[in-house]
Amino acid sequence: MALFSEQEQQQIRKAIEDAEALTSGEIRICIEKSCPGDALDRAAEYFHKLGMSQTSLHNGVLIYLATQDRKFAIIGDSGINSVVPENFWNDTKEQMLQYFKQGDMAEGIITGIRLAGEKLKAYFPYRDGDKNELSDDIAFF
Repeated sequence: MALFSEQEQQQIRKAIEDAEALTSGEIRICIEKSCPGDALDRAAEYFHKLGMSQTSLHNGVLIYLATQDRKFAIIGDSGINSVVPENFWNDTKEQMLQYFKQGDMAEGIITGIRLAGEKLKAYFPYRDGDKNELSDDIAFF
């Protein structure tokens, strides 16, 4: 899938690595062409498929994007959802959408990563001995 150049994929991966260096949380990006049904439901399917519900502190965040259908969603596990403000994920989506509307998909994704990372850092700071529980690569389906 040619949505992101190799350089953009590296920038996204670096944004994930930078965010996760400051938190025990995990961030993943999931991209597919089409989304059958509701984007949030589809994100929840991939959240479990990618093992994100298995993190020790339940502080994983998945940013899901269906390119052809122009749908996206952000889903957090119970640990992070219990501490972020009620409108946080919608506010994050709105900020990402500003870049998407300009055709800058990579910067939109990086914005979502940065915002999620800031909240993860605030509520789930890095702990000694913390390990990266999930891949930082974009999951393409």
